[in-house]
Amino acid sequence: MTPKYKRILLKLSGESLMGDQKFGISSDMLTYYVQEIKKLLQMPVELAIVIGGGNIYRGLNAETSGIERVTGDYMGMLATCINGMALQSALEQEGVYTRLITAIEMRQIAEPYIRRRAIRHLEKGRVIIFTAGTGSPYFTTDSAAALRANEINADIILKATRVDGIYDADPEKNPDAVKFYTISFAKVISMGLGVMDMTAFTLCQENNLPIIVFNINEPGSLAKVAAGEQVGTLVEA
Repeated sequence: MTPKYKRILLKLSGESLMGDQKFGISSDMLTYYVQEIKKLLQMPVELAIVIGGGNIYRGLNAETSGIERVTGDYMGMLATCINGMALQSALEQEGVYTRLITAIEMRQIAEPYIRRRAIRHLEKGRVIIFTAGTGSPYFTTDSAAALRANEINADIILKATRVDGIYDADPEKNPDAVKFYTISFAKVISMGLGVMDMTAFTLCQENNLPIIVFNINEPGSLAKVAAGEQVGTLVEA
């Protein structure tokens, strides 16, 4: 397949790695995502990944355990590093060259984020995995995805979910929910649809960076999205 998008940023949630577990990393899900990424890489694309950490620790919920918000957010950033290391290891076992990049310096584990170096890795055909969010508390990994995508001049953000697009209501609760195949940034905001957190969404809107929300658990969907097939929902200006 010929790609429609040359440089892609894939946003993976930490929860997507859990599978049927209540927490942690499912080896079956890790294997599945690696195979989906390999299918994508059969096309001449450049791929960056931002991964969350909600399967291990969610900073937003830290207050219920008595941990202050900032400390909780940093713990969440460390969780994304664990997920990034797992994904890197699984990809490299399949012969995919990767670079693990972190917003918090930890030289024994990952490279520090340097924009020009990250872009050079992409140009050389390496998959880069961004971890530790933005490196600052109060920002989600959605915000990190929007920020990094703009910094590396990505053509598109692919937001991987368990739902096959954006609906006017929760399709898992409302069987009559109507799916949007394309939708504008303005309409998403006016309807209050939760595509991303508002900081991330506004950053994409201001820089005219399109987003596709799709169900990554549908085999082959990642490659189909990159090829420009009608999969999921496209959000654009």
